[in-house]
Amino acid sequence: MAAPPPPTTAQTPSPPRRIVICGGGVIGSCTAYFLSHHHNDSAAAAASITLVEKSSVACAASGKAAGFLALDWNDGTPLSSLSRSSFGLHRTLSERLHGPTAYAYRPLHSLSLPLSPPNPNPNPNPNPNKNDHPLPSWIDGRIVGSPKTIGTPDTTALLHPKLFTKTLIQNSPGVDVLTGEIKKVEVDDEGRVVGVVVAVVDQEERFVAADVVVLALGPWSSQFPIISSLFAVSGLKAHSIVLRPADPGSITPHALFLGKDSLVPGVYPRSTGEVYVCGMLREGEEVPDDPEAIVGDPESIEALHRVAGTVSSKLRRGNGGGAEVVAEQACFLPCTDDGLPVIGEMPGAKGCYVATGHGGWGIQNGPATGASLAELILEGRSSKLDLTPFSPSRFLCRGADSK
Repeated sequence: MAAPPPPTTAQTPSPPRRIVICGGGVIGSCTAYFLSHHHNDSAAAAASITLVEKSSVACAASGKAAGFLALDWNDGTPLSSLSRSSFGLHRTLSERLHGPTAYAYRPLHSLSLPLSPPNPNPNPNPNPNKNDHPLPSWIDGRIVGSPKTIGTPDTTALLHPKLFTKTLIQNSPGVDVLTGEIKKVEVDDEGRVVGVVVAVVDQEERFVAADVVVLALGPWSSQFPIISSLFAVSGLKAHSIVLRPADPGSITPHALFLGKDSLVPGVYPRSTGEVYVCGMLREGEEVPDDPEAIVGDPESIEALHRVAGTVSSKLRRGNGGGAEVVAEQACFLPCTDDGLPVIGEMPGAKGCYVATGHGGWGIQNGPATGASLAELILEGRSSKLDLTPFSPSRFLCRGADSK
């Protein structure tokens, strides 16, 4: 049996009294949930918890993501333990929070499915005897190779990310949600965080006192000097469409991955009767200050519609197949230079914690991030998961090496 991970520690002399979480996406919401449910009831009960969100809970990537979960797809990488732990927590949360009905959680099969370009006269499944998984009947596009099983209901699952994130907040007792924009993190002369300055709509800026501040700001993280002075978080723009087929009951629970290139989409049937299609990633675009101002590029959205119609006639919009277009959208995924999330206490700012940079695995790894961070904040150590690979202090070492 493998030895348990070494505890990740933070210098927390006493349980915090006032905690402010900045960001109402899945990472901030998971942190709020686990802080409010921490097993050390005396520490958790003694702290007031405020979550500050500029727009609305899950208004950005946490509301527009696929919500795909995988047990072992990060095996062999530094994310392995985080992903496996989080996959298990997703199952636990689904049982506790009635996931199948509350936020469309369900295990499902996952297939790698090579497709040809759009063809007006598709030839469905030319090699049926070579498939290692029976091709679902609703997939009637042109297949250029054999579908391969890359996930089973034991190892892959799907949920509705916006419903999941909101369910977490609704089930976080004692957590107050404040709508406002974080303008500044205040640190005293001794290097300890003392609170944040918040701009509330139609009100003057106000100071919210705190002895713990959690920055879970996704692609907006680099707007704050306390973060950008140490590391950068960029935004990777991802596009998606949401369709509702005329006969949603005919769409079986099979997630489809149509290629290895980021420009080739994935197709995710939700138990809500909707089918989510995503892809068309773009680098280098500036992240708007207002998450509500993020819109998809017309050509990328149109490309997703073409591919959806190639996968299945049931996913063709309008008269072509009768599918209703529920959403055409885009979001920015928070990415770091080394491809790993940043989780832990900021060096030089006692009581200031960061959780960002999860890329395309934010929904997947949100629970383990939130649970570990809650333990780190309330007990001064994370015993369940070694957070060392994700510590913001790793950037101090790189800065020294570059000199």
